[in-house]
Amino acid sequence: MNFKKLHYGILATTVLVSACNQNKDQADANAVPGFDITSLDSSYLACNDFDGFANGGWKKNNPIPGTESRWGAFGILDKENKEVRLKGIIEEITQKTDRKKGSEEQQIADYYQSFLDTATIEKRGLEPLKPYLDQIASIKSLADYAKVAGSLQKIGVSSVVGYGVEGDLRNSKINILYEGQDGLSLGERSYYDRQDSSTVKVREEFVGHVDKMFTMAGFTESNPGKTLLAFETKLAKLQLTNVELRDPVKTYNKMSFADANKLMPDFDLITLATQQDIKTDTVIIQNKAYLQNLNKLLKATPIETLKSYSKWQLLSTFAGYLPQKFDQEDFRFFSTVMRGTKEQKGRTERAIRSTDRLLGMPLGKLFSAKYFPEDDKKKVSEMIENVRSVYGERIDKLTWMSDSTKAKAHKKLKAFTYKIGYPDKWKDYSTIEVSPDKLFENVISASLFSNKEAVEKIGKEVDKSEWHMTPQTVNAYYNPLNNEVVFPAGILQPPFYNRNADDAINYGGIIAVIGHEFTHGFDDQGSQFDDEGNLKNWWSASDRENFDKLTKKYIEYFNGIEALPGFKINGALTIGENVADLGGMTLAYHALEKSLKGKPEPELIDGFNWKQRFFLGWAQVWHMNTTEAALRNQIQTDPHSPATARINAPLPHLKEFQEAWDCAPGSKLSLPDSARIVIW
Repeated sequence: MNFKKLHYGILATTVLVSACNQNKDQADANAVPGFDITSLDSSYLACNDFDGFANGGWKKNNPIPGTESRWGAFGILDKENKEVRLKGIIEEITQKTDRKKGSEEQQIADYYQSFLDTATIEKRGLEPLKPYLDQIASIKSLADYAKVAGSLQKIGVSSVVGYGVEGDLRNSKINILYEGQDGLSLGERSYYDRQDSSTVKVREEFVGHVDKMFTMAGFTESNPGKTLLAFETKLAKLQLTNVELRDPVKTYNKMSFADANKLMPDFDLITLATQQDIKTDTVIIQNKAYLQNLNKLLKATPIETLKSYSKWQLLSTFAGYLPQKFDQEDFRFFSTVMRGTKEQKGRTERAIRSTDRLLGMPLGKLFSAKYFPEDDKKKVSEMIENVRSVYGERIDKLTWMSDSTKAKAHKKLKAFTYKIGYPDKWKDYSTIEVSPDKLFENVISASLFSNKEAVEKIGKEVDKSEWHMTPQTVNAYYNPLNNEVVFPAGILQPPFYNRNADDAINYGGIIAVIGHEFTHGFDDQGSQFDDEGNLKNWWSASDRENFDKLTKKYIEYFNGIEALPGFKINGALTIGENVADLGGMTLAYHALEKSLKGKPEPELIDGFNWKQRFFLGWAQVWHMNTTEAALRNQIQTDPHSPATARINAPLPHLKEFQEAWDCAPGSKLSLPDSARIVIW
């Protein structure tokens, strides 16, 4: 299966800061400071550009490494977790000589070795692809194409439609099959129709990239790049935009599989599913019109074009596991052209990350045991309950919501559950076949495992103990179907959570992150799910109208922010994350304020009072340097606003910020009370 699932309110993995080891037994002399004052740049006024003021020094001293397209708190900590900590764990395993066949240690060590065995990879060339290329060569009709596309999807290769399995949005306790649009190499339809010079250049580079990959593979098609760009451009025009995909009501169309199949009479969706071992009578269709129009497009498309498209998807999917020339060309286009990354990571670093992608949970088990003190779980639990308490108080004070809807909001808030650090139970990965000299087959084995796991869930009860991130991930998420917030061990480290920092810094960091995830339960998407995780309206009509008016104003506010010349933030695409940022900061600030009641005023630290340090804590979590290419890509495809906007944009709507920094009326980050948007 290769369907991109709907991700409701996942915190950005696209931002980072100083990631230093913070083990429990680490000497105080090596403790990470709550806030490093060398990050400051006094040439900026805090009330005009808080990012510049709080992070200007850091940005000057931390240029983007050649191997990265963006550099900040998330990435630095991710590098520490993966390229230092996981590396140590993997190398320790590889030195053992008594690894049992089928054990996690054997799988980890042998996969790692297979990725490093470049001599064998070069010797084998494209031989591993031959069985799949033979399947593609056999296509003579749309019926054949559906069969081959399904076979390829089973090993993770995209096609024009895809399947996925998750809880039913209207019956969240049971897993169901979803169908959705797929198949755009550039990732988002705006890349196919924008006419600015940078996007046009990307399309031109894509044509050249496809041509080169086909030539290196010995494929004989004439002008494959132009052919595939033309096909994908037609495909893109049929698809919903990334903003339209945010509407869970619009994209929920439950029907019998037989009726769904009638939408594409010339391309058998059941055949596509059967090839992936899918057996079900019911499916949720993302967009009926897409399937109907896609059927017309496929009928009008030469079979040879569909064969070329399939060969391209196969080659592109596995380029990183093929001989160096394919790997390097794939990196050149998707990383350098698309995101501005200048150089590829070393083979060892990539081997670690590839092992993490395929065997992340077995590695996560070892990572958690070594790097996540149990005391932190208790502390984070207390933080979560503090945020829950303050959120309840905020709901009671809302002037735009009626008492009846407030009661239901409280019910949902009370039902929130959470997971911290790592899973309570671990999956069994022993059926994944891993050999030290067969990288491609190892990847296929892992893909088949994932497909089987997903297929077997259809129609069964949702396992609410399951994690959708590994423990070493520097991220967090809210899952509306479980009504839960999840905080992996990977993010519970400085600068997000620093046990040696003052409360103000931690509240501006990890508490604001917790508040961010809580707020996702009440953003434009999450607010449509009830306390049991079902897509069900629990609002009065007038309250929903009030909420929509507020979010519309916030959308318009962000629409006016230009991140790059000619590239403004898409307020409708980023509204969920923007609401969560505003809510997270609001909740964290008032939770900090509440914690200090009845206590002596905290002393100044580095010349800053606790109110100011709260906002410094927020700013350092999101400090970032980004290449222009990566920033353009983020604006077009990412539901998260760029880092500078995440820091600065919410601040004018927080009266507490203006008071903390004594901002004069007319300052860029100051608004009169009448213009502030207060949602939660």
